[in-house]
Amino acid sequence: DVYKRQVWELGIYRFLAGVGIGGEWALAGTYVAEAWPEDRRKMGAGYLQTGYYAGFFMAAALNYTIGATFGWRAMFLVGIVPVIVSIVVLLRVKETDKWEKVEATVVKKASSLRSIFSAQYRQRTIVATALLTVAIIGLWAGAVYEPSAVIQLATKAGMTKADASRTASIATGLLSIGTIIGCLALPPMAERIGRRLTLAVYFVGMAVSIALAFGWAFYLENGLVPFIALLVVLGFFGGNFALFSLWLPEQFETRVRATAFAFCTSIGRFFGAIVNFGIGAMVLHMKTLGVPIALTAIAFVIGLAVIPFAPETKGQDLPS
Repeated sequence: DVYKRQVWELGIYRFLAGVGIGGEWALAGTYVAEAWPEDRRKMGAGYLQTGYYAGFFMAAALNYTIGATFGWRAMFLVGIVPVIVSIVVLLRVKETDKWEKVEATVVKKASSLRSIFSAQYRQRTIVATALLTVAIIGLWAGAVYEPSAVIQLATKAGMTKADASRTASIATGLLSIGTIIGCLALPPMAERIGRRLTLAVYFVGMAVSIALAFGWAFYLENGLVPFIALLVVLGFFGGNFALFSLWLPEQFETRVRATAFAFCTSIGRFFGAIVNFGIGAMVLHMKTLGVPIALTAIAFVIGLAVIPFAPETKGQDLPS
């Protein structure tokens, strides 16, 4: 009974953290798009998204040291530090000029949430939500189950529990480094070949790397090294999230931009969570970790079919 109470408490805290993350991503993405000069705005989206995975890398490093020594409670305690840093930063941030100008001149006729489902934006909203859902399903599946997969492979290779846990931290760090590189490589690619083709390249990369990592390397007799190598590749293409920080603001005018960003990302995360519950059930039913995660590659195939319905905004300025 005590165990159940602790699990539910942890679930509640995770829910609250998820609410904060959802709001921060949408507002940060919108703010960078509106505050940065047009000639640097695209690269700013890449820089913004690297922060998320730099945090992953730091968390992996802390888990390798503090977590492995003092346990998970100490890791949660360390999490207070970025909260304090975030509050200090937010107190120094001002509203963007673009938003203040629109707020002062636009006559509000409908709520911004209703506006993103008007004839002007309905298709963009639905398509962007679908694409984000695909991206989140794949990356969450890989990121959530990657540590468990590495621990299983490390244990199979003869490592102790402590060494296996540290190996999982190293693998998570490498995954994060790959994603940071992918985020930085994405904006120049999107400027060169367009938003839709760039996302297609990243989706193909995600599908192939997830299928190979969890459907092939995970089942090799000595699969630890090839699995971790594929995690780096998976991480690189997981940088597709930087495209949404670049692309979503370009699809909506200032008055509804933050609402559209928040809606698309939040609904995507909601369905991503549901699918991950289903993946967990599949893992229990099939009594294996690899195949259920490998099957999430199908989501990216579906995403490839959705991409043509999204607008191409290459070469266009941010709409006001």
